[in-house]
Amino acid sequence: MEDLLRNLTIRTFRDGLAAKKFSALEIAQAFFEIIKARDGGIGAYLTLTEDLAARGAEAADLAVAKGDDIGDLAGVPLAVKDAILVAGERATAASKILEHYTAAYDATVIRKLRAEKAVFLGKTNMDEFAMGASTENSAFQITRNPRDPERVPGGSSGGSAAAVAAGLAIAALGSDTGGSIRQPASFCGVVGLNPTYGAVSRNGLIAMTSSMDQIGPITKTVEDAAILFRAIAGRDPMDATTADARYGEELLNPDLRKIKELVVGLPEEYFSGGIAPEVAREMERAIGKLKSLGLRFKPVSLPHTKYGLSCYYIAVPAEVSSNLARFDGIRYARLAGGRADGRGALGELYREQKGRGFGPEAKRRIILGAFVLSSGHYDAYYEKAQRVRTLIARDFDEAFRKADILLTPVAPTPAFKIGEKAADPLSMYLSDVFTIPVKLAGLPAVSIPTKPARALAPGELPVGFQLIGKKWREADLLGAGTFYEQLEN
Repeated sequence: MEDLLRNLTIRTFRDGLAAKKFSALEIAQAFFEIIKARDGGIGAYLTLTEDLAARGAEAADLAVAKGDDIGDLAGVPLAVKDAILVAGERATAASKILEHYTAAYDATVIRKLRAEKAVFLGKTNMDEFAMGASTENSAFQITRNPRDPERVPGGSSGGSAAAVAAGLAIAALGSDTGGSIRQPASFCGVVGLNPTYGAVSRNGLIAMTSSMDQIGPITKTVEDAAILFRAIAGRDPMDATTADARYGEELLNPDLRKIKELVVGLPEEYFSGGIAPEVAREMERAIGKLKSLGLRFKPVSLPHTKYGLSCYYIAVPAEVSSNLARFDGIRYARLAGGRADGRGALGELYREQKGRGFGPEAKRRIILGAFVLSSGHYDAYYEKAQRVRTLIARDFDEAFRKADILLTPVAPTPAFKIGEKAADPLSMYLSDVFTIPVKLAGLPAVSIPTKPARALAPGELPVGFQLIGKKWREADLLGAGTFYEQLEN
């Protein structure tokens, strides 16, 4: 059964369920057995939702028994990042300040997946409030990379990526603000899609940086990413930033002839140094494979890329300081042991709740954000960062006049060791140097393993390559990725 669960994809699960080779309830129960047996050494999950999963699986099985036309996601066991609300279940964002909070409603993406009869196995670990690149910043536990338990799975969606890579879920939802889907996907050897900003509703996602946060899929295959993305995409009246983008059949059934017509740009700034030798080698391998498909390559330039990291770490803390102000010990859930009688000064309550509730990285960003937004510093920092953000977006516009998609590394290195960067925030921030510019411009991008897990040599770590596309053109990225993947199988 373990081999079956490890190899199941959304597509193969759907085929097996429709053919009645197994029931959704049997598979869900089998996943819980393996999670309880193996997750202690990985730490992917914070909360298991067994009752919810059982109800969802039974509904899927009933639809099959009645002969209903089931969709691609009926009965599919999914993991959900703990920043995404599931009604009636804990939603902590891996922070002590929300340790006792229970979601009052479903995020829009969860509501859509419920309509598809998907099954939710549990909530996955993450960096607190999505602040981090290693999942070491969780207030509850450290998640380990299934490929090498001494290494991080990436972050902030490290629990979701680890769950999929370890065979503890068929697919998962994560969120990406600066690289939090793509970087852990690269480190764990799975596929991670960051959609165009506005393609997927943020309603019910605990906000970190509202102008960049985006929910997306983490899956075993590119095809699975397309299936899950199409199910959650679309305009939502509860999120004014969403757009009515239409994703047709080309998302699920790419045309090789059209994919061969794509021109792939190679930004010189992403290959000019600072990349680990194994990453550089794997980029050459990916480029060679795509050339064998018939895709043409062209050099392009993104000259303001070098300012991306600085721009991001001014804009993000500014929004963090605003978004996290709501967690004040009065609304949502109180910390255990906090005063509940309402007596005492407001400042005392804040010191008690926020001082004990937020971890070091959250405090660091709140303080930085308050500083850059303060009188006398707003123009020098925040306003200037927004202007640079516009220049970075213009660089991409110019590059896309010459190319249809861009190829870059996802991260400068493979997964690093647990504790290696924990005491050096600047070193940790550099893990996202290749993923951040995409977010500043609001573009779609996908991380795809350069080779499948079975092809990795003993001791070899996964490496992902990143495809970046024009707004609303996820089909180009997923199409190229699908045919790349077929070359590997």
